Amino acid sequence: MSFFKIPPLAHVAVLTLLLAGNAIAAVTSTKFEPTQAVQDTTLTLNGAGTRYRAIFKVYDLALYTPRKVTSAEELLALPGPKRLNFVALRDVPGTDLGLAFIKGLSANSSPELALKHTVSSTRLVEIFSGRSKLTAGDSFAMEYVPGKGTTFYILGQPQGAPVGDAEFFNMVLRIWVGPSPADLKLKDALLGQ
Repeated sequence: MSFFKIPPLAHVAVLTLLLAGNAIAAVTSTKFEPTQAVQDTTLTLNGAGTRYRAIFKVYDLALYTPRKVTSAEELLALPGPKRLNFVALRDVPGTDLGLAFIKGLSANSSPELALKHTVSSTRLVEIFSGRSKLTAGDSFAMEYVPGKGTTFYILGQPQGAPVGDAEFFNMVLRIWVGPSPADLKLKDALLGQ
């Protein structure tokens, strides 16, 4: 026998709130395509979510992979190309974005690994710090192609030659799916959870 009697209509309301609460992390204001072509490979949208800083939306982010994965370990072990697509949801100074990426790299990689990839990390900071700001609606991306490295894009335009290797791109991915992710709900959303 139950100590609390909940009217049947309240059951529906509670269930609706619980289900909606689980879906919030995956809802973005940006409509990301279900697939993305990288070289000769069609990547699938693995997950998408919104990066919050305090209560403010900063950007929407989508992760594209050769096949769906549900854990950081699977993602980091997955061979082949991968792509991160971003859409700014507010004006963000380029320097702030570059420094946030470096902070994320440092928080999720060993000092030895960070030192090993200093040149590629520095290029990441230079690309974003070189812009006064990204405005709401601007897009940017990071795309890894085996044997070539990581190419950074702003507004669909490549920003110089590719840098780094698979190990470097895994460092980049750990900013969002590592042990100290930029946003826990975003991590879950990117991994389709």
